[in-house]
Amino acid sequence: MSIRVSKFGGSSVADAGQMRKVRAIVDAEPSRRFIVPSAPGKRNADDIKITDMLYRTNEAATAGESIDPLFDQIAARYREIAADLNLGADFNLEPELADVHDRIAAGAGADYAASRGEYLSGVILSKLLDRPLIDPATMIRFNKDGRFLAEETQAAVAERLGREEAGIIPGFYGALPDGAIKTFSRGGSDVTGAIVARGVSASVYENWTDVSGLLMTDPRIVDSPLTISELTYRELRELAYMGATVLHDEAIFPVREAGIPVHIKNTNDPEAAGTRIARGGHDQPPTGRITGIAGRKDFTIIALEKTLMNAEIGFGRRVLGVLEANDLSFEHMPSGIDTLSIVLKSDAVAGRLDDLLAQIREACAPDSIEVSSGIALIATVGRGMSHVPGTAARLFGALAESGVNIRMIDQGSSELNIIVGVENADFEKTVRAVYDAFVNGDE
Repeated sequence: MSIRVSKFGGSSVADAGQMRKVRAIVDAEPSRRFIVPSAPGKRNADDIKITDMLYRTNEAATAGESIDPLFDQIAARYREIAADLNLGADFNLEPELADVHDRIAAGAGADYAASRGEYLSGVILSKLLDRPLIDPATMIRFNKDGRFLAEETQAAVAERLGREEAGIIPGFYGALPDGAIKTFSRGGSDVTGAIVARGVSASVYENWTDVSGLLMTDPRIVDSPLTISELTYRELRELAYMGATVLHDEAIFPVREAGIPVHIKNTNDPEAAGTRIARGGHDQPPTGRITGIAGRKDFTIIALEKTLMNAEIGFGRRVLGVLEANDLSFEHMPSGIDTLSIVLKSDAVAGRLDDLLAQIREACAPDSIEVSSGIALIATVGRGMSHVPGTAARLFGALAESGVNIRMIDQGSSELNIIVGVENADFEKTVRAVYDAFVNGDE
């Protein structure tokens, strides 16, 4: 029998009603054997995510304050879910809640506290679905410095889950060598699901959320954007990195390496087609139509100019050496024959930009340095779109007609996207202009 790994996001396990939908989805397809739950998310716009509450609880413990007022709200939420599901007289969540309370109060740390949202979801789903709970801390491994150990983890997951017909594996966390809990970055349950999918050689990795697939752009900016029916791992990586939030941008690596397709589905509308993500082939002809538009605000561009820069051996290395010495990673680095621009997240250089510029001047002696802050980056993504004549002209023409001043252009060799830098104030206008030009303009 083929195996599907199904990850359910916070909205899918937010309350008992949502968990019943999870049970119906799992029961409808026997191949959904391994389930990866998130912590309960918001039940309404005014609600608070369980993970956020757990972080606050840990902060109270660290400050030497009582955690009871906060933890009582968390416990009440889980008790309500368990009671509404009517899990039977033999199900008792109280020992688990008491253990989590005591460990957080004793200083177990932020990672442990945050991970308990997924863990307690797993405890409840284990009973609801009658499947064993398999603690990811026994399989997902980080080194002592907190770096994820991908290959060691995959071997451990394959060995452990190879002994099970089915199971519930809480998302978001693993363990350090000493057994202490270590979490992925926020949204990391997606990563757990991908790791599990690769470990069991799944036929598909399902990611269940509250939308019917990945939208072509942010619905807060464009009214009712179209759903992307299919895209490649590489396109997803570009869109996720640039701000598309349906799937964690690191989640594609385990499944991409194994060639496992991803299917984004809606827990509230399981019959909807959703979005399929697969490897894609280079032999497929480019369509010319874009796949999606995504972007983020608040970048800083440091533009260096030096005559005969191209003939100066080691110039780029020295620039990057300054970034490395300051523990900074760059986002993009467009260049010309005598120019080099470094794009950094503004919050990463906040309060130390002047010192960074002084170090660059000392190391590289540029003729001039120009700094532009408050820059938004917008990526227009589509496989092979650069092979279609007029794509760039269409993009830049649309921005010109909308009165958007382009501060930076970066098109990588992958022929997958065109990134423009604009003022933060022009971010939404830019996204709408591109969408209108490539989507509404084709209708």
